[in-house]
Amino acid sequence: MPEGHSLHRLARQIDDVFGGQRVQVSSPQGRFSAGAARIDGQQLEQSFAKGKQLFCRFSNDLYLRVHLGLYGAFSFGGDRHFSGASSIGAPRKIGEREVTAEAEHELYAGPPDPVGAVRARIVSEHGWADLRGPTACEVLDYSQVQIHLGKLGPDPLASAAQVFYGMKSKADFGDAADTVEAGYEQFRMNLSRTKAAIGVALMNQNVISGVGNIYRAEALFRNRVSPELPANQLSARRVRQLWLDIVSVMEDGVRDGKIITTRTEDRQPGLPLWPDNAYYVYQRQGLRCRRCAGIISMAEIAARKLYWCPRCQKMPRAK
Repeated sequence: MPEGHSLHRLARQIDDVFGGQRVQVSSPQGRFSAGAARIDGQQLEQSFAKGKQLFCRFSNDLYLRVHLGLYGAFSFGGDRHFSGASSIGAPRKIGEREVTAEAEHELYAGPPDPVGAVRARIVSEHGWADLRGPTACEVLDYSQVQIHLGKLGPDPLASAAQVFYGMKSKADFGDAADTVEAGYEQFRMNLSRTKAAIGVALMNQNVISGVGNIYRAEALFRNRVSPELPANQLSARRVRQLWLDIVSVMEDGVRDGKIITTRTEDRQPGLPLWPDNAYYVYQRQGLRCRRCAGIISMAEIAARKLYWCPRCQKMPRAK
């Protein structure tokens, strides 16, 4: 499933391609026809992300909400005015596919015929986007959007969003966590209220939004936190350290378009940075730890695979 950094990149790209323009919205597949008709012909004013959800605000005060889920992805194209990733979402086998063929721009004559089950298509004068396979794709009013935002925990990228894609309306984003410090305070409070293992809590979008399986495993390793430690047993100092580290690596993900969590000194020489040197523990079960040379473990917890180093991430001794 695409993690939070991908949704923030997606919001920025949709603004770059369609922001401030009147767009045609349709549903070639037919499953979103009624929703598409409500925003067709409107100006797309702004897009923003919170956690793993995308929101696009239109000039008639309606919003398109998209949750990509495990299989959802947007594909993009357009003329010479369009630049950016040609695909953002799942599957993430090779990362985002970048647009490089200038000839495609020169020959642009509108969007291609739909291929496959296109749930929603957005078209402007200079570009197009097709959405396939999302978990959610619906049109909401402002109050409905606020209900969805209110259910989500703090987003580590909330502050950076204003830099990444010039967010104009903090009200759209919700009242919580529009600064790193406010996000930390809410994150700390959320963890203090649950006895669930921190490895489970980090995947709960009500506790922290946007963190998925990769960021969960990597952040816990980077901060030497056992995934089995009850969340409410982390000290305020450790919670702050964990929060700030998640903010940092997710901001890197927005910048790079890939999740890379390793530090230079821990990478194996002679191998490419991504994907061979990108992670400390994620999908490295049975391999040597980059730091202690122990063996990386893997277990299924709450129906998701969790990766960690038992030597670097020991449970603290009971007092």
